[in-house]
Amino acid sequence: MRCGLKSSRVSPMMRVTSMTRILIADDHEVVRQGVRGLLEVRTDWNVCGEAATGREAVIKAAALQPDVVILDVAMPEMNGLEAARQIRRTVPTAKILVLTVHEIDQLEQEFIDAGVHGFLHKADTGHMLVEAVQTVLRGGTFFKPRLSDIADGSSPAPASIPPIKRLTRREREVLQLLAEGKSNKEIGTILHMSTKTAETHRARLMAKLGVHSMAELVRYAVRNKIIDA
Repeated sequence: MRCGLKSSRVSPMMRVTSMTRILIADDHEVVRQGVRGLLEVRTDWNVCGEAATGREAVIKAAALQPDVVILDVAMPEMNGLEAARQIRRTVPTAKILVLTVHEIDQLEQEFIDAGVHGFLHKADTGHMLVEAVQTVLRGGTFFKPRLSDIADGSSPAPASIPPIKRLTRREREVLQLLAEGKSNKEIGTILHMSTKTAETHRARLMAKLGVHSMAELVRYAVRNKIIDA
């Protein structure tokens, strides 16, 4: 009986690397797409589900048992604060990261009391989202500087770089063409890329800049002199 040889074999199931499961909740599909695109640069992270309302986020969190939940603050049916409270009760192991396009200083302590692990402005998602998820997965917290003082007494960090300064050359080109009214297909032709790639650039741009519509995108481009008014 060749026990030594038999015991040395490793089942393929034992070699499967565990994936970090992430649930994204935002009522704007383009934002969800942009956030998904930013997260999927990591091959060990899996976006296991999406939700368009706060109530749907609570239901899907209970069903999917994600490791991380990324919540928008303002959602239909149930806001992000109440959704966070309910998710903490039903999935206590989940790390909750809240995204917002608004300043909600008056609610900061309430979010901390609700058990949220991180708080990030949508304008900062392009360069901070991956870091924020990594931080909460390690057991830390990820708050904007002033909120960090409330949460754990840490010192303020340097002011973040304006979102417009963090865009790549290609992203600025896509932004300009979008603001000029070009369709994804037209942008693909002009910049020699597929329509799908143009759509991906658009979703990532909106996530990076924290905007939800083409009107907001055009206003942003005008304010930052990407195009003339």
